[in-house]
Amino acid sequence: MPPALQPQPEITTLEQYEAFPENRRIEVFESVVYDMASPSQIHQTLSMELSNILYNYIKNKKGLCQVFSAPFDVKLSDKPLTIVQPDIMVICDKDKLDGKRCNGAPDFIIEIVSPSNPSDDYIRKAYYYKNYGVREYWIVDPKRRMVTVNYFEGDLLNIQYSFESTIKVNIYDDLYINFSDIAELLNI
Repeated sequence: MPPALQPQPEITTLEQYEAFPENRRIEVFESVVYDMASPSQIHQTLSMELSNILYNYIKNKKGLCQVFSAPFDVKLSDKPLTIVQPDIMVICDKDKLDGKRCNGAPDFIIEIVSPSNPSDDYIRKAYYYKNYGVREYWIVDPKRRMVTVNYFEGDLLNIQYSFESTIKVNIYDDLYINFSDIAELLNI
């Protein structure tokens, strides 16, 4: 298999994308296919903890939004074809869900940085998420022990917090995530 995030041949249709084997982890940016690396143990633990916090908050508030974890496709654009698999996403518009994927931007996305491709989360995905209408985008970097918050609706861009911080989820009025509790669980 090619190294992670190396460009592969272009595809131009959703049908071509869907012809890839289900066990192959890929994303498509402007019709170019990129292979994704497998997540590490720390990555998976962070994903599970953050997903649980979001899920429990929404459930306790009897909210209508849903939380999804990778692998779950988000089709940002048909032409050029752009499909991503965010680590964690919150989708509040049920009309965007078709049983297979989210068609359009989720409201909130969290990406957990992989050591092999940090620029993908900080640069490429930040660009696409902002331009396709994601309301809030967090980049969780376990190596640097930092969380970068981008709240595109309020122009809070690249606000950095340490893993010792309690961070507000801006799309909600009263949701705060205490990263020191999470970091303690991970021993990082």
